[in-house]
Amino acid sequence: MHTAMFFTNIPPFGWLIIAVVVLVLFGRGKISSLMGEVGKGITSFKKGVQDGTKELEEADAEAARDVTPEEEKEEDKS
Repeated sequence: MHTAMFFTNIPPFGWLIIAVVVLVLFGRGKISSLMGEVGKGITSFKKGVQDGTKELEEADAEAARDVTPEEEKEEDKS
């Protein structure tokens, strides 16, 4: 029997009992601080993804800049 199958067969009442046991064992303060750390991690991850995307876009913009030699630009203006 696979572990994933084990967790899918737990009824909703079973999950409630598991949640109560975890709450009793760890306490509300420890669980809330853990969730706060998870939230900070998610926020940091999203910021990192945005920064990486911004860097890629800037690199693409730099690669797509006009690379026409100055001599040809002057000829086109004339």
